[in-house]
Amino acid sequence: MVCNRCVMAVTAILKKAGIVPLNVELGAVTLSEPLSPKARERLEPLLESYGFELIDDKRMRIVERIRVAVIEWVRYADEGAKGNLSDYLRDKCHHDYSFLSKLFSEINGVSIEKYAIAQKIERVKELLVYDEMTIGEIADLLRYSSAAHLSSQFKSVTGMSPSRFRRLKSRKLRPLDEI
Repeated sequence: MVCNRCVMAVTAILKKAGIVPLNVELGAVTLSEPLSPKARERLEPLLESYGFELIDDKRMRIVERIRVAVIEWVRYADEGAKGNLSDYLRDKCHHDYSFLSKLFSEINGVSIEKYAIAQKIERVKELLVYDEMTIGEIADLLRYSSAAHLSSQFKSVTGMSPSRFRRLKSRKLRPLDEI
């Protein structure tokens, strides 16, 4: 789950499957007791029909927590997801950053840093499409050291400057779960 609508969708799916969760949050569902095999049979196809999946493997759960935490860190910087990424991940995932980094790279084939940059660039694109903030304001919001650093990273990832992207007629944004 990568957004609040995902949380609402998963909550509705659980309800449809007759499962009452204790808590549903980004990337995690807490139940009062383990899923029975019968409940799992009902739930899995419902989740899959909406593009979700059950993750039972401990390592995959950690990787999913990393993904969700990176998205939170990028998307909700102005709402409390502050500090540097490695400290934020350590606090959210309760593991040493070097362990998290190695595991994420091993499973996804890309480093946490590259994943975070991809998330940040998609967020920059989104903010450019909204056309409500200057590039400097976007740089500040997304913790870039300067507008020049944002522009340089944006160009190296997309092949164009943020200003050129803003002027394009067809500006394609990617869903978070495809980044």
